[in-house]
Amino acid sequence: MTFPTLESLKAASPAEQARRGYADTLREILQQPDTWRDTASRLVDAGARGMLGELLATPPQNIVLTGSGSSVYVGECLAPVLQAGLGIPAQAIAAGTLLTHRRGTLPHGRGLLVSIARSGDSPESASVVDQVLEAEPAYRHLVVTCNVQGQLATRYRHEPRVHVLQLSPRTNDRSLVMTSSFTNLVLGGTGLLQAHAGNTDAGLADLAANIATHLFERHGDALAREGAGDFDAALYLGSGAAFGAAREAALKMLEMSGGAVSAMCETYLGLRHGPMSWLDRPCPVVAFLSSVPAVRAYELDLLREIARKKLGGVRIVVGEAIPADVIGPGDVAVELPGFSQLDEAQQAMVHVVAGQLLALFRCLSLGQQPDAPSQGVLTRVVEAFAIHGAEKGA
Repeated sequence: MTFPTLESLKAASPAEQARRGYADTLREILQQPDTWRDTASRLVDAGARGMLGELLATPPQNIVLTGSGSSVYVGECLAPVLQAGLGIPAQAIAAGTLLTHRRGTLPHGRGLLVSIARSGDSPESASVVDQVLEAEPAYRHLVVTCNVQGQLATRYRHEPRVHVLQLSPRTNDRSLVMTSSFTNLVLGGTGLLQAHAGNTDAGLADLAANIATHLFERHGDALAREGAGDFDAALYLGSGAAFGAAREAALKMLEMSGGAVSAMCETYLGLRHGPMSWLDRPCPVVAFLSSVPAVRAYELDLLREIARKKLGGVRIVVGEAIPADVIGPGDVAVELPGFSQLDEAQQAMVHVVAGQLLALFRCLSLGQQPDAPSQGVLTRVVEAFAIHGAEKGA
């Protein structure tokens, strides 16, 4: 069976890439190492460090990361890392949940609301900020966005409680699916940690960029081959910040396949409690491995159990120092030297890149166009819908 490779996709003329509908998505996936270096340089800029440091000068009682779709998964990658690094309770809450059930979900008091957005123009994004500004005046706000012209970036210029961290316009992906925008938003959110620690070293982001480049060069063909396989379901596993990466990778498969591939994500320990029944079919199991020994031990136990029970299909294991006994015949070990030196958020970024490639190649093998799958169903920015006044019990 023949299948496209990264090199063959890149070698096609711009006109051919556009005709096949993958030009934007391919460019945006491959530009990630370079854009991570740019985002890292923005975070160590004195202006950004000063702004982020100011937000933490009087430590908030809690941090809430919010967004819609992929953007809330950015928050799920960041929340455990920020809580561990800052010593402040942090959680991700979808913007839609805050819009409908703010009083039951948003902690009261002196908080920091981090609004995460590629475009900043989703209907619920600014509406949530508006409502929290009014209902929770002690909250301060940080907007992390890829779009300097979006509502979140422009609407609050005269509101002293709202601060904006603007990423490079290159990260404002043109493709329907978020790729470089997602990983750069994760990296942007880690700026709070750097400001807290007074860290002006962009070395880890550079290492992450080198590891992603290694992934493209050494493992791109293997992911292309698996993406060209015959499957209509896939399972993604992750722990901690990597669970946010698993959620995003599953969404990429669902979106880019136009719904033709059902995708599920779970934690390793959660899989045993019912969701393991999903593996009654030969579907790929994409496993994002932790570098924390105690966490990793649980993950490897689960992978060995799946193998022993002969559940699922090919296992695609992403991490460093992957034990040989969890890789069977036909399985794929995406071995990434240096991966364990990254912090959890940057590991999640690299995990997501592997998920993006698998979804890209599955989409192409189905004859779909990655730049705009699900024609007529999904749009790059969610279409406007009515925003209803907050209920007293919301």
